[in-house]
Amino acid sequence: MTAFITPCCTNGAERSIRRLLVALLWLPAWLLANDTALRHAEIKLQDDAYVVNAEIDVELNPRLTEAVNHGVSLYFVTELRVERPRWYWFDEVVIERRLNYRISYHAITRSYRLSLGSFHQSFDTLDDALRIMRRVRNWEVAERAALIDGESYEASLRFRLDTAQLPKPFQVTAIGSSDWNLSTDWLKWTFLAGPLSQ
Repeated sequence: MTAFITPCCTNGAERSIRRLLVALLWLPAWLLANDTALRHAEIKLQDDAYVVNAEIDVELNPRLTEAVNHGVSLYFVTELRVERPRWYWFDEVVIERRLNYRISYHAITRSYRLSLGSFHQSFDTLDDALRIMRRVRNWEVAERAALIDGESYEASLRFRLDTAQLPKPFQVTAIGSSDWNLSTDWLKWTFLAGPLSQ
């Protein structure tokens, strides 16, 4: 009797190369899904309140566009954190704010609806709705008294799809899926509180 044995994997080096090739095949899709970025952000004093202005470069990939067009509401959030550095302890968080958006499609009127709190606005195209979301203007985040004039603070801002607000079946789908991973990195900068803040 003759027996033939064919090894499925010859050695560890070959397995590593195969894993690397598979990872490289997925890399372009991952990069396309993560081309969202914050182009500009500032915090400044205006009429005794601190406001944030920002430019967000965001496009929906085909999967998210399809979801909206089939009636799934998408939730987005812009998050701001302002900290006061302390050399003797952890930095003190003095401002934490969220700006929540919801985009939905209404088949009867064939329009897209962008909601920001109790404010709603309808658009003929999805891109028109996204255009509003891309520009943050005069977002009031704190009264002047919340920060000490002349003190240095560190601000952080990011924008992301809030998958926790999706219907449960989509939350499961979103886990580990690059199509549903739409987020910017934290953009960080330092500013001086008071009239010269920027």
